[in-house]
Amino acid sequence: MTQHGRFPVKLPESTGTLADPITQQANLSSALAPGTDSTITFPEEHDDPRVSTATGGLWGFIKGVAENPMVKSVLDKTRHSVETMITTLDPGMVPYIKTGGELDIVVTSNKEVKVAAIRDAFQEVFGMAVVTGEAAQSNIAPQPVGYAAGLKGAQERIDSLRRTGVIHEKQPAVSAESFIEELLPDKWFDIGCLIIEDPIHGIHLEAFTQATPVPLQYVQQAKSLTPEDYSLRWSGLLVTVGEVLEKNIQNVNRTDWHMVFTGMSRRQMIYGAAKALAGMYKQQLPPRTV
Repeated sequence: MTQHGRFPVKLPESTGTLADPITQQANLSSALAPGTDSTITFPEEHDDPRVSTATGGLWGFIKGVAENPMVKSVLDKTRHSVETMITTLDPGMVPYIKTGGELDIVVTSNKEVKVAAIRDAFQEVFGMAVVTGEAAQSNIAPQPVGYAAGLKGAQERIDSLRRTGVIHEKQPAVSAESFIEELLPDKWFDIGCLIIEDPIHGIHLEAFTQATPVPLQYVQQAKSLTPEDYSLRWSGLLVTVGEVLEKNIQNVNRTDWHMVFTGMSRRQMIYGAAKALAGMYKQQLPPRTV
């Protein structure tokens, strides 16, 4: 047989049978037995330098960056700038952007003039707040007369919502009630009373809107339309001055006649008092813990 290359290769003779697997395993085991020269060396495992083993890893790094005071300040300014741009282009977006947070207030009315004014005020003071309205009864005369009647009506609205289960007994609530008062001889004024009640923190505060002059003849007319035996006469009149003004002056709305007499809307007046109320409330609340 012709041989190719420098080294002859001798092939084993074929026996026609396959090697026994058990025999092969035994031969391999004997080759790996201690004391023999045949050894198998496995490469050492090294940590992937791309994977950090530090405590927290990637999320720890992100958290650390986010909590950095300078980074946080930049993020806050960016958020404020975006919100300012959105609210400038569409002022109607303000309630949606500022709705949220931990403060949850219920207003004892479903009238937009009250709810919107109080919502704007509390969101202005607290940054974010959830402010919703629920219709409530004052259980006093439609036109309260005097500070005591105004306070009574505002408080009764909160109490009625708690009694009927519309709001929880611990729910912070804000109530508004308008009344008239003779501050000077024959000089009557319309005033709004606002109160906030927070049973959880034991806070109860009052604030008042600016006084709006009401011509004497309209007050006298409201008195004349109220029967002497009116059951709620102790608290006020059966007919409101707004109703009288609406009947006597053209283009005057009974719920917002203040604009005609002062150039300020009722919503603006409620907002001013509500903002003062929110400011006092914020000072009374305990410090937030992080």
